[in-house]
Amino acid sequence: MRISSAVAVLLLGSTLLLGSFGRTIQAIAEGQVKQVTGSGEVKDTAYPDRAYFGDTHVHTGWSADAGIDGAILGPEDAFRFARGDEVTSNSGQKAKLNRALDWMVITDHSDGMGTISEIRSGNPEMIGNDEFLKRMNAALKSSDANLRNKVMLEAVDLQVAQQLPKAMTDPKWMVSAWKRTIEIADRYNEPGKFTAMIGYEWTVNADDGNNLHRNVVLRDGADKAGQVLPLTSFETQDPEGLWKWMADYEAKTGGKALAIPHNGNLSNGRMFEETRFDRSPMTREYASARQRWEPLVELTQMKGQSESHPSLSPNDEFANWDLWDRGNLNGVLKEPGMVRTEYWREALKSGLRLQGTLGANPFKIGANAGTDTHTALSAAEENNYWGKLASIEPSADRMTRPFNKQFLSFDTTAAGYMGVWAKANTREALWDAMQRRETFATTGPRMTVRFFGGYDFAAADLGNLVRAGYTRGVPMGGDLKPAPAGKAPTFLVAAMKDPQGANLDRVQVIKGWVDARGQTHEQVYEVKWAGARKPGANGKLPAVGNTVNLKTATYSNSIGAAELVGLWRDPGFDPKQRAVYYVRVLEIPTPRWTAYDQVRFKVPAPAEAQLIHQERAFTSPIWYTPS
Repeated sequence: MRISSAVAVLLLGSTLLLGSFGRTIQAIAEGQVKQVTGSGEVKDTAYPDRAYFGDTHVHTGWSADAGIDGAILGPEDAFRFARGDEVTSNSGQKAKLNRALDWMVITDHSDGMGTISEIRSGNPEMIGNDEFLKRMNAALKSSDANLRNKVMLEAVDLQVAQQLPKAMTDPKWMVSAWKRTIEIADRYNEPGKFTAMIGYEWTVNADDGNNLHRNVVLRDGADKAGQVLPLTSFETQDPEGLWKWMADYEAKTGGKALAIPHNGNLSNGRMFEETRFDRSPMTREYASARQRWEPLVELTQMKGQSESHPSLSPNDEFANWDLWDRGNLNGVLKEPGMVRTEYWREALKSGLRLQGTLGANPFKIGANAGTDTHTALSAAEENNYWGKLASIEPSADRMTRPFNKQFLSFDTTAAGYMGVWAKANTREALWDAMQRRETFATTGPRMTVRFFGGYDFAAADLGNLVRAGYTRGVPMGGDLKPAPAGKAPTFLVAAMKDPQGANLDRVQVIKGWVDARGQTHEQVYEVKWAGARKPGANGKLPAVGNTVNLKTATYSNSIGAAELVGLWRDPGFDPKQRAVYYVRVLEIPTPRWTAYDQVRFKVPAPAEAQLIHQERAFTSPIWYTPS
């Protein structure tokens, strides 16, 4: 795709107009776009002036489920791939990102950490006379992907039932694996250039497969992380137990920890339930602790999205995307009412209501996205999709391979990455930004989004949006002060396209609020959009169009806009009502990875497979609380 000189001038002009907002773009030349990936210089800026893109959810072959599936790449391969090096994939193919990431967290499962290599090698101390471990050893040595997949699903069933062989739950195998993992992270950490963060996944599958997984992210290096061992679900399945582990970690080491819950869409109603884990009543202490330890939640990853659901947001025409809403991870089907406590937008509104009764908001959660790859390859690019399991790395038949009990591989998504507005590309600066929720989630593209709230913004502030936003308002993740008399919240919104991606369709503000009766409400507002379209009488904006050619898996940026910048004032503001606001940005329609596979391998996709989609981004919210 060629970019004309005129467009290049427009985009560079946009960089100047928006000040530091546009500094992610280094150069736009005829026929190519280059993005800044870090110079190695650590510069602590006055304001967060750049979005750093990375992945908080990466499994390597050192995770038991990934290893069973055939993944052999380890943490070192994962970091090399993320920083832009070419690696050999699990299936022997050459793999490389189109653009390096700025940072990454490896989150291998704490459950069974260190066991897979022992099983693969046939260590008699590990395997003993256990029949399942013997089958697993045979599967790991086999080239039969279907056999490995069968054993992997059996292992998941055993984990859910808490019946894994005792040898796999012995923490002694974790010691050396954890030590090597954090040492590798320290070796690949290059402040200012590429940040290798330390973390792990705490994998709770409550009540026969309900996904309550959390990724734990540490602010620290191996010197502090090495003083502890990760918590496992064999020790506790209660999130309050994880919060205690984090509190103990901070007290012992002087370090910092946060946790990011996974996509709630596979939790069968448990991710945002309004009780404690044991189903006793939620308390103010519980709500405060959850807000303290879990500032973000995963909105999109390989197993679909958890932003909202059509049954919860019937007036939102864009709620019906990447739905995995049949059941939980173990194939247990959903019952009526479960969906309500699985999705982020509904949780944001419920949090406002609970704040009124408990005095604290348990669901004050910002936007995160990750890939949940189990290949060590953090690839969220549709035209460079490496699959999320070794068994579904690029091949002519991968679209029809089983993923789990109820989904095929074509259902998996390439999503996603998280943009972090930080003052520097370092562990400390990135973690601090995550803690204050100054983040936005994307389905993969590296579009950049700014969102500020205040009471006295004017159109003139769009010329210096960043300075105005920080000095006279609050950024995404922040809290508005109680409204002055006669004032309504005003928001500065700016979105810039991925310099190597598709143009933008529209920018929306999504508002949730709770009324005096404790009833929650929501509304989607169109703020800025490409072209000369006008909303109809029902407030709906006509579609932007569609240039996708499925025969060639291409699209054209002849529609849409390179950037959308605007000022929006809440027209329905009531200063007595608690409210929450976030921004959603949509790209023009583009080919999905399944469309690229059709062309690449010259095979038809299954009739049910989605081939075209609209990539999108979501900011962390801004909250309003009356005095």
